[in-house]
Amino acid sequence: MTKPGARQYDRSAEDLGNIVALEHVNLGIADQGLATVFYMSGLGLTRDPYMMTSIDNMWVNVGRSQFHLPTMARAQRLRGRIGLVIPDREALLQRLDRVKGMLGDTRFAFVEHDDHVETTCPWGNRILCHAPSSRFEGMALGMAYVEFDVPRGAAEGIAGFYRDVFATGARVEGTAAHVSVGIGQELIFRESDAAAEAYDGHHIQVYVANFSGPYRGLVERGLLTEESNQHQYRFQHIADPATGKALFEIEHEVRSLRHPMHARPLVNRNPLQTNRAYVPGRDGWVPDLTGPEMDDPRVEMRRQRFEEAARRAAG
Repeated sequence: MTKPGARQYDRSAEDLGNIVALEHVNLGIADQGLATVFYMSGLGLTRDPYMMTSIDNMWVNVGRSQFHLPTMARAQRLRGRIGLVIPDREALLQRLDRVKGMLGDTRFAFVEHDDHVETTCPWGNRILCHAPSSRFEGMALGMAYVEFDVPRGAAEGIAGFYRDVFATGARVEGTAAHVSVGIGQELIFRESDAAAEAYDGHHIQVYVANFSGPYRGLVERGLLTEESNQHQYRFQHIADPATGKALFEIEHEVRSLRHPMHARPLVNRNPLQTNRAYVPGRDGWVPDLTGPEMDDPRVEMRRQRFEEAARRAAG
């Protein structure tokens, strides 16, 4: 046993703000079939098998987070970008290339960049797909960030709002506010000169540990918009904590850790499985094995078999 003080650790690196998870982004869509092609066949994500299984809404799992995609007459557009961590860049590119024909009459597109693949959904939402890296604190599959375009001069006030009302980590780097919303997850509010699009009602959902503190802060500022139930409330405007000036509009669905759906296990499939190149035991997605277990020759043999089957399927 190491004596106290014998080793020096950066204990602050383990701190987590009051917002502990970014659970979902809700975007209205115009066609469930096109969404299936893009999110499942293209990005390789997983439709939740237990919730919203009809044709009027779709919950799409990405690691521990989700997209909620209700059918609406007019599709919604997030004013910015959503950042996902998706392993196996080459497999992702192959999937996106295969769905081009089915999404040809939509706004679908994808472009390779050095550190990510930028995709555009059939209705114009931009989703940036990154490989796992230390930047995302060990996340192997998930929703790493949501980035919004905000007016010039808004970043400092937005960071102050989340620090004061939500007691969560928030900092300004250059002209962007970075707000901690979970392990490897953040909201980014990047200042832009572009003309702001009208807000169309899309929303995000977060879990907070201290549920009553932010509630009181929102009520005091006149920002609370919905008393949902015992475990949830909503607000829509981010306001400068010093002046009360509205800085940006995005609905937040705020849930407590006692919410019945908190930490609900989410099914994530392995998108490399096919009927023509099937590997038993690999239907569910698992991170690539690393560490001492890779020394087990049985693990290595299964890995090689799986990779060979994936290559045959891609060819």
